[in-house]
Amino acid sequence: MREIFADAGHFIAVLHPEDHLHEKAKAVVSELGAHRLVTTEMVLAEVFTYFAGFGPGPRGVAVQAEKTLRADANVVLLPQTSKLFREASGLYASRPDKAWSLTDCASFVVMEERGIREALAHDIHFEQAGFKALLK
Repeated sequence: MREIFADAGHFIAVLHPEDHLHEKAKAVVSELGAHRLVTTEMVLAEVFTYFAGFGPGPRGVAVQAEKTLRADANVVLLPQTSKLFREASGLYASRPDKAWSLTDCASFVVMEERGIREALAHDIHFEQAGFKALLK
């Protein structure tokens, strides 16, 4: 089955109706057809951080989204391991010319390892790393 990586921006757009990418994120997902979603605990940490200041309601939405993802057989939620952290920090260190976050680098490592070429993402960093950002 085709695997698509999901970045924090995608989850934020889907979970936050006022996000400027909310409708686009929903539309892109509905057009993908059969696929398996791949993401990481680092990505979910970014989602939790985003919703941290929005109060109990939005924070609860983020927590419920994590539970839903973990229970979904079509979602691969990869844990943050020491190995992934080392590989991501190595990529981070090797690209001082880029504004890639450590989470971006971990995402790129995972995508390369799994042969994933497309991401539910909107930022240029995925394109700079050679991937297709589906929310652009």
